[in-house]
Amino acid sequence: MEIEQSRNLSPAAGKNSLPNQPDASFFTSASVQKRIQRRVLLDWLARKVFFLSLIFALLVLGILIVQVIRDSIGWLDIQFLTSNLSRFPEKAGIKGAIRGSAMLMLVVIPTSVIIGVATAVYLEEFAHKGRLHAFIQTNIANLAGVPSVIFGLLGLTVFGRLFGLGSSILAGGLTLSLLVLPTIVVASQEAIRAVPGFLRDASYGLGATHWTTIWRIVLPTAMPGILTGTILAISRAIGETAPLVVLGIPTLIMKLPDSIMDDFTALPIQIYYWTLDAVLTKEYANLAAATIIILMTLLFALNSIAIVIRNKYSHKY
Repeated sequence: MEIEQSRNLSPAAGKNSLPNQPDASFFTSASVQKRIQRRVLLDWLARKVFFLSLIFALLVLGILIVQVIRDSIGWLDIQFLTSNLSRFPEKAGIKGAIRGSAMLMLVVIPTSVIIGVATAVYLEEFAHKGRLHAFIQTNIANLAGVPSVIFGLLGLTVFGRLFGLGSSILAGGLTLSLLVLPTIVVASQEAIRAVPGFLRDASYGLGATHWTTIWRIVLPTAMPGILTGTILAISRAIGETAPLVVLGIPTLIMKLPDSIMDDFTALPIQIYYWTLDAVLTKEYANLAAATIIILMTLLFALNSIAIVIRNKYSHKY
């Protein structure tokens, strides 16, 4: 008898019998209408605030770029790029700073890339998931947000004084490597996680070992993401000033560095000190503006390369 009554129930009756289903009158009540209107208004206000914030940021950035370009007119030329540093503004150039930054990156790039990618591979492919793994992951994420001046103090204590490297290129490169290492590790981990599982399964199915699968399948597939994160990290290292200032990198060096053990100066250091000297000699502000243009051009080129790599070599599965 109960079975027959349940069969005679109409679809409408079945829908109405579902638990926790509001009536149609609930959506037409005054309180619900006011709540919907309030949420729509908040959404509109949030969009306007975010749009105005974007416009304000672009406006400030545009003013700064225009001011820098205007101050660099007449100072940015071939003589400025090929001349050594000088105490006289009209004779000063950034040849030594460009060479110092280039040699600094020769230390930063291999050190940070090899250690960063190897760490990411170990954490994602070999390490056992547990408390120790979670502890390491948390510390890597926290290190990515540590102020750069702290890394400068660490580099001064360990590389500058403990190892006796002083203010050499090697000390500066190792310090900047520590600075960008968390960024490279996190970017490499995300790229490795994005590799589809069926590629690994296909490799194992053909008889490949774990390491062969990582070397031949995982790393080549994840390489666009790894390169993108690495280039962005290197861009940050090129523009960092605080760690180098803490290391005591000098600003006026007439002799060009020949090895990684020599003292050096770099583009951001030169901008920093020329900006300070502009209080006494206004021509130094023009030299700083011209150096900013060179550094911005370099950073823009590196970021563009990262975008091209990401768009051209990204795979969709």
